[in-house]
Amino acid sequence: MNLLEKLCLPFGGLRTVTANELVKICDDYAIEFADWTHNLRNDCVKDSTQYNKWENISNKELLQIFKKEKGL
Repeated sequence: MNLLEKLCLPFGGLRTVTANELVKICDDYAIEFADWTHNLRNDCVKDSTQYNKWENISNKELLQIFKKEKGL
């Protein structure tokens, strides 16, 4: 089941136009999160103390940190 189906089915047929907008928002945040983690890794390469801080953090934890920083 894709994201569009997951948005439409449980809500009794959420309008496709609305669901498409929600998918776009999800895509935008996914790209922003990917960029954020990429920049974080680049910072760690430049500064080994940063690496020690982030090396054992899971992607799920990183997502929570990202959401907190962005106010999501």
